[in-house]
Amino acid sequence: MSNFDHCFKKILVPLDGSKYSEKVLERVSDLVRAFDSKIILLYVIEKPLPINFLDRKEYLSILQKFGNKTLNKANDSLSKNGITAKTLLKKGNIVSEIEKVAKNEKCDLIVVGSKGLGAVTRLLLGSVSNKLAQYSPCSLLIVK
Repeated sequence: MSNFDHCFKKILVPLDGSKYSEKVLERVSDLVRAFDSKIILLYVIEKPLPINFLDRKEYLSILQKFGNKTLNKANDSLSKNGITAKTLLKKGNIVSEIEKVAKNEKCDLIVVGSKGLGAVTRLLLGSVSNKLAQYSPCSLLIVK
């Protein structure tokens, strides 16, 4: 038994529904086979800017449906490789929620894509992967 056998017992995989999320799942599948890891798939619904209450409620509903669809698609993809995953849907600041889940679930590794859903979002919010690189409570793997 090598020193690496228990290196990444729990891996957190935050998803955003982008094409980069698919690359992340491929890499995570490799890690599970190598380290016999447990996987947690996470989708965070970013709280929207204050807008009309009805619009906000409808917007959150759309985001929740997209989040569930993203998690189900990822879970199905992993299942085809014989991997079972726990799925979580959270609401809040994306980086803060990822950090909270990583701490609460005692994750050893967070795996994210290098890019997300768009340049405008990155410009406004800053890169999630960049923020996690600074503040993550555990190791971080950024997949290109």
